[in-house]
Amino acid sequence: MGRVRLSVAERREELLRAAVEQIEARGVAAVRIADVASALGVSNALVLYHFSTKEKLLAAAFAYAAEGDLAHLRRLLGRRTTAARRLRAAVRWYAPTGRAKGWRLWIEGWAAALREPALREVAQDLDRQWKAALTEVIAQGAAAGEFRCEDPAAAAWRLTAFLDGLAVQMTAYAAPFTRAAMLAWADEALAREIGAPDTPQAPETPHASAAPHSPAAPDAPAAPPGRSASAPAAPPDPQATPGPPPPPPPAAGA
Repeated sequence: MGRVRLSVAERREELLRAAVEQIEARGVAAVRIADVASALGVSNALVLYHFSTKEKLLAAAFAYAAEGDLAHLRRLLGRRTTAARRLRAAVRWYAPTGRAKGWRLWIEGWAAALREPALREVAQDLDRQWKAALTEVIAQGAAAGEFRCEDPAAAAWRLTAFLDGLAVQMTAYAAPFTRAAMLAWADEALAREIGAPDTPQAPETPHASAAPHSPAAPDAPAAPPGRSASAPAAPPDPQATPGPPPPPPPAAGA
């Protein structure tokens, strides 16, 4: 039985799905037109008919994969609830311990974009859309008086930069932290930007000894002055009024 005849749009989507799967399995540098064609049982010529070069195929594949995540992000941010709750749901989903797909794909894309202009243009445009969606909701919350944020765009940049860096660490290395700790860190990052009062604190998380340059737990905050039982005694204040002198020693033979 022959293959079902697909429309141009359906065929392109089929090719893009196969390209995404091949990138995830092989990495950007190793993927060939022949790999995508073989996965679908079609000719190389058919792939090149829809995407004239490998670079254009890869750029379109990244855009296709990211658009799915962008659509889900917009659904989360479009819910009928407070801006703070919408942002928290989006941040928890965006975080590498959430259900956002494609962190390996994004990291592959960032690396390849250093050398591929077409891919760099796509990655930059998608990144701008992520930040713009978050900026809009942060601005809405600030305008409604839910929280204070003087620069929503800068807040969105800082927040996504933190989450992107965390994703690289979690994806590239075997992080010794629990999912709950990672989500709490994401909550705290959001709270720093919008001052959300109901953001939980990160739990203390046991972790194994980390090798140099591997993820490590953040340093515990220093105890406030006078609160630490092991703190050294404070030196005497030279400006303080001196007390009465000690009594003289008893006379010899007394």
